[in-house]
Amino acid sequence: MVLRFAIAVLTVLGVSVSAQAEPASRQALFGETHLHTTFSFDAYIFGNRNDPEAAYRFAKGEAIDHPGGFKMQLQKPLDFQAVTDHAMYLGMVPAMFDTSTQVSNHPVAQALREAQSPIERRDAFQQLFPYIGQLVEDDLLDMNIVRSAWSEIIDAAERHNEPGKFTTFIGYEYTSSQTQFENLHRNVLFRGNKVPDEPFSRLVSRNPEDLWRWMDGLRAEGIDSIAIPHNSNGSDGFMFRTSTFEGAPLTKAYSEMRMRNEPIVEISQIKGTSETHPLLSPNDEFADFEIMPYQIATWRPSQAEGSYVRDAYLTGLKLNQQGVGNPFKFGLISASDTHVGAGSFDESNYWSKIGVVDSTAKLRGSVPLSWSERLLAFAMGIRSKIANRNIPEAMHPGDPGENPAPGYRHMQWSSWGASGLAGVWAEENTRQSIFDAMRRKETFATSGPRLQVRFFAGSNYSNTMLSRSDMVRQAYAGGVPMGGEMKASAQSPDFLVWVMRDPASAPLQRVQIVKGWIDNGEAKEQVYDVACAGGREVDPATNRCPDNNATVDLSDCSIAADTGADELKALWKDPDYQANQDAFYYVRGIENPTCRWSTWDAVRAGTPPNPALHTTIQERVWSSPIWIDGRS
Repeated sequence: MVLRFAIAVLTVLGVSVSAQAEPASRQALFGETHLHTTFSFDAYIFGNRNDPEAAYRFAKGEAIDHPGGFKMQLQKPLDFQAVTDHAMYLGMVPAMFDTSTQVSNHPVAQALREAQSPIERRDAFQQLFPYIGQLVEDDLLDMNIVRSAWSEIIDAAERHNEPGKFTTFIGYEYTSSQTQFENLHRNVLFRGNKVPDEPFSRLVSRNPEDLWRWMDGLRAEGIDSIAIPHNSNGSDGFMFRTSTFEGAPLTKAYSEMRMRNEPIVEISQIKGTSETHPLLSPNDEFADFEIMPYQIATWRPSQAEGSYVRDAYLTGLKLNQQGVGNPFKFGLISASDTHVGAGSFDESNYWSKIGVVDSTAKLRGSVPLSWSERLLAFAMGIRSKIANRNIPEAMHPGDPGENPAPGYRHMQWSSWGASGLAGVWAEENTRQSIFDAMRRKETFATSGPRLQVRFFAGSNYSNTMLSRSDMVRQAYAGGVPMGGEMKASAQSPDFLVWVMRDPASAPLQRVQIVKGWIDNGEAKEQVYDVACAGGREVDPATNRCPDNNATVDLSDCSIAADTGADELKALWKDPDYQANQDAFYYVRGIENPTCRWSTWDAVRAGTPPNPALHTTIQERVWSSPIWIDGRS
């Protein structure tokens, strides 16, 4: 108690105490690591005028304006945040709208300014694609404008950084792809206030390996950073492929470079969850969770293999056995990827992502259109196809196919969802402490609520640990936390799990441990329920908790269940453990069902939910894994 009081006093005074504090003093901090402001080319086009200053005010609890004309505000402030605007064309589109600038005279700039409707804005936006894709000679880019916007981002982060109270990170998004739409995006966060004069963008190189080399070079100059891949679900299998960007075989040097620069990955955000896919995990009944099946900004299906985190973990184990190291041994976080300067984390208060284009229930496809609106939407669709007739197929979203729910708008963002938050276990709320937690992978991810999860593996945990007041201290002393690795022993490790409810969200239903391993060269996975609400016992035949009869009334979104828990703890041994197997384990804590945002929209409008969309959601939290090295 005395130690914690001393830490709190020093933290308020801005004194870093991470090196002196014991691991058991680490606290759960929640933040946002993926956010776009008016400086991002796409955010500005779709109406966002919130700058980094406004984004930080929102994170601290203030209300700010949505492009759709309403206020956005958090129920509770965040602990940390990074503004991560696109490095390519950073600040350029606002300059195109400023008629005092030279770039405002360009035909693309004029088309952007003249666009009025959402469809016209989208069509004008697509005129930027050949420049972003470097398919035409670039007579738009002005690096002086880019550097000026970068300076404003840095200045805003410095003004709002309050050690011990609220932490900001200087950062940006590296928005790359294999060709055009196979998502290879990363967010780059810097540890301190020493940063480069300008960010590294896809206009320098689309190859992420060049980004890592640039980061290595900065690190040699005392500028540390990490890159966080996101939306691997939309990568068409390229994010976690088993060859380099150029198609060469992976090497140990590649694995080491990737892990040095990318220790964590974003598992969930507005544009879908990237844990796993029903095609990859057919025996996991919780796999079909907020799946966005398309490549980014298109209607093209995204290949599941190579696009999801659990599959990548298994691939990493295989690669490690082949002697090239494990390039996919990353921890987990979530984020929002909001393009309005304010993350939408709450299903019951959802404003989606891209401003005026998806700011209402009808635009999002959750409430049916009137007949006149249907005719107008049809006419605008024809107009869009005519406008795109001279644009190469690779440069526009393509044909959406048959509408699964006639009468509702059929858009990619109907498959999006309210998500998510990054969680870290850090000694103090400072850049250094939070960054260090990310680098050691003591991080966790939520789908939106502020759920907390602890996860440890040890060799001699006592059966009485769960009831001890010093449980966490003993867990650190006798084992490794999430993000760690331990050598295999003859017997299964003791896995300690503790998941805590967000009081503002639904009760917990169950806690699971997800295991992946290699058996004679074959990748395998298994999901085990390890703790059930109400003290119910796991069925050993199915490894599942019994049904707790949790229900949701779709007429008003009220919830009911036989059981629900504020916290769930377990000390668990793997019943299928084999000492010579490389394996990973991570925790997934799951709430009772609640209404999805699309159902909340329908309830408020007094209409039935869109039959093509899921009506409910089971919010969840994921821990970073613990890896077991089975090699002798």
